[in-house]
Amino acid sequence: MIPFEWLEQAQERIAPYVVETPLTHDKERGLYLKWENRQLTGSFKARGALNKVLSLEDWERDAGLVAASAGNHGQGVALAGTLTRSRVEVFVPEHAVSSKVEAIRRQGARVRTVPGGYGEAELAAKHYAEAEHKTYISPYNDPQVIAGQGTMAMEIMRQLASLENEHGESGDARRGVAAWIVPTGGGGLISACGVVLANSGAMPELIGVQAAASAFTHSLYHHQTQNAVEDNPTLADGLSGAIDENSVTIPIMRQLVKDMLVVSEGSIAAAIAFAWNIYHERIEGSGAVGLAAILDGQITLRACVLVMTGGNIEEEVFRAITTSHAGEKWN
Repeated sequence: MIPFEWLEQAQERIAPYVVETPLTHDKERGLYLKWENRQLTGSFKARGALNKVLSLEDWERDAGLVAASAGNHGQGVALAGTLTRSRVEVFVPEHAVSSKVEAIRRQGARVRTVPGGYGEAELAAKHYAEAEHKTYISPYNDPQVIAGQGTMAMEIMRQLASLENEHGESGDARRGVAAWIVPTGGGGLISACGVVLANSGAMPELIGVQAAASAFTHSLYHHQTQNAVEDNPTLADGLSGAIDENSVTIPIMRQLVKDMLVVSEGSIAAAIAFAWNIYHERIEGSGAVGLAAILDGQITLRACVLVMTGGNIEEEVFRAITTSHAGEKWN
């Protein structure tokens, strides 16, 4: 388990560089919605990347930073590199979202495109960093990255404490929350949420969600193997690809996560349209999977915290999804 003190240190370390994102309460549906699409770089990933890079020794940064990313983690590492004047190289899969790749470049990082999916990009980045004696920044398999992600969960706890509860009474809403619903790829964010909840003494159900098209963590959680899992294209590109089987997140998830669900591409698209039409918030597929599970009826608990992890969706994809769902009546 990661010491809670590391999360407190991370909070102090990255506070000058991140923003506090909104937590809103949808009383009708019993949802507390955390909008990390409003974070710097448009994703919660900036928190972990910043904490890791800022915690490094000067010589580790001077060696050069290397990351593998479908887009959002790479933007976070690139931002951290800009702040610390470190050279950054990001390995991305060949079909990475072009707008995310361009955002990485705009931050000054060098992008290296790797044939295949995220798993191939991660392997190539690790091998390159080792061979060139550079510092590899994992998006999930690193305690300091996880500690940085945990600052979002700590923020939620503070915000819940000042919101009305499910019955409309003023006061601490934390007591009435039944579950936290967290998009899950490598497991860094959901592990961080688990650490925060365990430390708080209040332990609502912690439920992970990812796309059925690339359900590696789901398979690992339920069947203890990723063998034979297909890595198909998905709107939730940030959650796709195999997870390092030695990842520190795996035992944390097995200990603290209640369930791991999957959702279809159609459900993810519907959730993106729902968020836009009901909440007027623009979210990407990876950030929409938790909402998709709720709209699907897979999660029926009242009073859930729902994490919207990012909003970096390509304009043409967003426009196509919202147009195809135009005129629908939303429950």
